[in-house]
Amino acid sequence: MILKIKNIISQIHAVFVDNNNAKTIDAVSIDSRSLQNSSQTLFFALIGSNNDAHLYIKNLIEKGVQNFVVTHIPDDSAGKANFLVVENTLVALQLFAGYYRSLFDFPVIGLTGSNGKTIVKEWLNFLLSPDYNAIRSPKSYNSQVGVPLSVVAINEQHNLGIFEAGISTFSEMEKLEKIIKPTIGILTSIGSAHDEGFGNLEEKIREKLLLFKHSKVVIYQKNEIVDANLFSFKSGNQIAFSWSFKDATADVFVTKRPVSDKTFLHIRQAKENFEIEISFQDAASVENAISCLMVLLYFKYDVTIIQNRMKLLYPVEMRLKVKNGINNCSIIDDSYSSDFQSLKIALDFLESQTRAQQANIRNKQDQKKTVILSDIFQSGLPNAELYSKVAALIISNKISRVIGIGETISAFKEMFTNCITYKNTAEFIADFDVLIFSNETILIKGARTFQFEEIVSLLEEKTHETVLEINLNAISHNLNFFKSKLKPATKMMVMVKAFGYGNGGFEIAKLLEHHKVDYLGVAFADEGISLKNLGIHLPIMVMNPENTSFSAIIQHQLEPEIYSLKGLRAFIKIAEQKKLKHFPIHIKLDTGMHRLGFEANTIDDLIIALKGNQTIQIKSILSHMATSDDLKQKDFAHSQIDLFEKLSSKLMTELQIKPIRHILNTSGISNYPESQFDMVRLGIGLYGVSNDDEEQKYLENVGTLKSIISQIRTIPAGESVGYGRRFMAEKSTKIATIPIGYADGISRGWGNGVGFVTIKNEKATIVGSICMDMLMVDVSGIDCKEGDAVVIFGKSPTVNYIAQKLSTIPYEILTSISQRVKRVFYRE
Repeated sequence: MILKIKNIISQIHAVFVDNNNAKTIDAVSIDSRSLQNSSQTLFFALIGSNNDAHLYIKNLIEKGVQNFVVTHIPDDSAGKANFLVVENTLVALQLFAGYYRSLFDFPVIGLTGSNGKTIVKEWLNFLLSPDYNAIRSPKSYNSQVGVPLSVVAINEQHNLGIFEAGISTFSEMEKLEKIIKPTIGILTSIGSAHDEGFGNLEEKIREKLLLFKHSKVVIYQKNEIVDANLFSFKSGNQIAFSWSFKDATADVFVTKRPVSDKTFLHIRQAKENFEIEISFQDAASVENAISCLMVLLYFKYDVTIIQNRMKLLYPVEMRLKVKNGINNCSIIDDSYSSDFQSLKIALDFLESQTRAQQANIRNKQDQKKTVILSDIFQSGLPNAELYSKVAALIISNKISRVIGIGETISAFKEMFTNCITYKNTAEFIADFDVLIFSNETILIKGARTFQFEEIVSLLEEKTHETVLEINLNAISHNLNFFKSKLKPATKMMVMVKAFGYGNGGFEIAKLLEHHKVDYLGVAFADEGISLKNLGIHLPIMVMNPENTSFSAIIQHQLEPEIYSLKGLRAFIKIAEQKKLKHFPIHIKLDTGMHRLGFEANTIDDLIIALKGNQTIQIKSILSHMATSDDLKQKDFAHSQIDLFEKLSSKLMTELQIKPIRHILNTSGISNYPESQFDMVRLGIGLYGVSNDDEEQKYLENVGTLKSIISQIRTIPAGESVGYGRRFMAEKSTKIATIPIGYADGISRGWGNGVGFVTIKNEKATIVGSICMDMLMVDVSGIDCKEGDAVVIFGKSPTVNYIAQKLSTIPYEILTSISQRVKRVFYRE
């Protein structure tokens, strides 16, 4: 985003006050606490019921912010910055977002409904990401503030938008429609959530449908109320694209067949019939999956592609999270919502999880199910009627035990069988030790105000509390960033060696397979064998194969890099013994790295050894650049590229072959785009690391190494911390111990005041020597307690920063993280 202020003034109906309307802005902010606010940020001073951002303008100016949208100019800030004065800053933000949206012309999917918006959004992003560079709402940014913030994140690289719109009363959707301007509309499930703002269901549907007032197509489950209201504003160029389980007149008719833990959907559209498989059985997930399917059908995807991609849909850990519990229990964490409609969905999910957990238990009486339930909100029903319906749901789902928490549900305790109640969460926690939880599936469902996360913490199985969180969305983003630098015909190999640079090999390989990269690269045969055994089908190149691994490479259909005559002859001998024909190999040339590869003076002997041999096929010719990241050594880099061109051309001419050629690594992709040849090899860049500060701004952080505070103590002046007493307290000092050390991959050189961790967004310096399993930090002045989260690296400190301080490279920091550190993969 780079916009001139003078072009914004009229769009938001502002009066400009000061003298520099030619200035440009490159970001929008509403958060005065954000460290990303800069001189080119346009800050909207929003006024809420409990806060007025105008109070923070003086402080923001001192920090360098120069551009503000305000209702008035504070006296202490006049003449010190550029001000765009408006009547209402929220309306101005929405007008700005609508203007910014109008600058882009690509398909935009708008989602609304009572349930399923975020899941459908995430799934659509997953299904369409191999073909589109999509921008979507972060998390659940679907409000009057969240939607404009989502839309202003669009940039020139995006060619598809997916945005949620949530409303709670009248006159809200019209504003969101002008911001999102969806060309494709999706109406997800309509339930009772947020009914309070509407007189009846029809009123709510009519308001939600306003999002699609100018959409080319509206996708929805066929429904009389929707049909009637949709056509009330539908113009001539719009189409309704409906689906149904019951109404055969729908554009797409669906029948479902549950099998084991999956569902098979038979799809009938016009004269076409086919079946897809999804890995879910609960009604909500099935309906959300069909909404996604309808988009693929509208985009006219090939049936085979639809089938392959739909099969890969994954659970979105947003509200319903399945966790291992104490005493062989399974926990379903839905601890942030409590309305009647979502209770029905959660109970359906509970049943499917119980079946999965107890599939091998012959005695069906062992299938115990417990529900821990708070007072229910957003129902729109009188309490007596509501809890009567809840009790009926509990009975129909054969719940073994109900634990109710809240004054209202306690008043209706007698409606439930085998039910105990507590007035609040604190009473339950106080009674926890006398309650017995064992061999059961437990649904924990409560409104946010009840803080049921404390109950989840009590029931969850305790494991090693240091984890490396891997953001799969960030990997997709980084992959697409580097793809955008390539010519259309250029192929891409992605390196997943060394356990995916420490981030986890298989999970990342699976994602890359979904994104249709052309090759995966590993260092040694056992890495490739592991991926093949886990079901990865992409071709995998083994970069450093040992002669002793050739038989295993052939057995598992891996493709070896050959870098010496000795290795070539050994491989050909085994290939001939196995009577192979045209087995793929890759020829490595040494153009100046002087590590592995055929040098110029061995090319003639290589040609003689290869000529006429039918057992092998040269799939690619490659080399490796030594200085692609150092622009001071461009001459050497160009000499490598020129030599690679010369030697590879000679091989191709003499052998009459047309293999894939590749020499560029991550830095080479950015610094030598004219030398892409036929393929490039993406490595550390995929994992969010660049040696170029400007490029780093466009990459997303992938790995966040987290732990917790095990213990806090205060030591007096003169006392020491750790082995060798290398830290001596000069004053009373609060020390926190973190359960991570050099056995987990943290360099001892990062201790003794060199490094820091982040606690509550503040730096905590590492004091004393780093131990095998622990390190200690100074938390004096930080408001923290035992159990609080600690960031070892991620956004702060970054692996680049740590590497710089330790005089090493980010590769070493990432790949040093021990296998005993659990990897947790997630999508935002």
